[in-house]
Amino acid sequence: MAAPARKEAGPLEDISRLSLNQMTTDQWDLREAVEGCVRAGIPYIGLWRHKVAQIGLKESARIVKEAGLKVSSLCRGGMFPAATEGELKERIDDNRRAIDEAAELGTDTLVLVCGPAAGKDLEKARLQVARGIEAVAPYAEERGIKLGIEPLHPMFAADRSVIVTLGQAVRMAEAIGAPNVGVIVDVYHVWWDPDLYEAIERARGRIFGYHVNDWVIPLPHPVLHGRGMMGDGVIELRKIRQAVEDAGYRGPIEVEIFNERLWHMPGDDVLTLMKQRYLETV
Repeated sequence: MAAPARKEAGPLEDISRLSLNQMTTDQWDLREAVEGCVRAGIPYIGLWRHKVAQIGLKESARIVKEAGLKVSSLCRGGMFPAATEGELKERIDDNRRAIDEAAELGTDTLVLVCGPAAGKDLEKARLQVARGIEAVAPYAEERGIKLGIEPLHPMFAADRSVIVTLGQAVRMAEAIGAPNVGVIVDVYHVWWDPDLYEAIERARGRIFGYHVNDWVIPLPHPVLHGRGMMGDGVIELRKIRQAVEDAGYRGPIEVEIFNERLWHMPGDDVLTLMKQRYLETV
């Protein structure tokens, strides 16, 4: 009997750029996620502020550092649009705290999920996003932190972000003009866009993070938890990665998957599957 055909490996034969975004193993706290990465040989971890807060900032930083992991990013800043000027100031202040947390944790990238409109005025909300980023960019630069605007899929415009295409995010970063303001490319949010590859090229030098997952059909409910493991859906993962790399990005590749089925699996099994699919499909 002939041996089964070996699946084609990905463009890298190693996992030296692979990062576990904490939401992929939401069943784990920060300490468990760090220990899981060490067991699996995954060199990077992408942290979330609420997970860090559960253990404490200094303890979280210590755990990651002593484990020898590198922090690919901290999520999230942003959420700027507000009903009043006082509320906008509070959100700007919170972003400064997020910048301090990123610096303490040893990452150079804060992911900005920009937030929904406070009412129905999308134009005003987008102006508030730009104002908020402009207000914190100098402080972030002093702390050595890059601000990555992450556009979300348009279905999240009402409750999570008024920035919904990569082109829109790139134009905002260009208009702000600060060297430490750029974009995050998450394939789940941008794969559908007919202008995607033009926007990736335009983002050359401003891509601060790259997130992978997949778009599965039918889309599960709730849609926030609808991301699939790479290879389970319809996204042209290798084509997008090649475009991102052609635009100059050589940083960590975060696997960020909100998926309740994965959250009910043993975390070590999730990481085993994640590494396999990364090599096979990304």
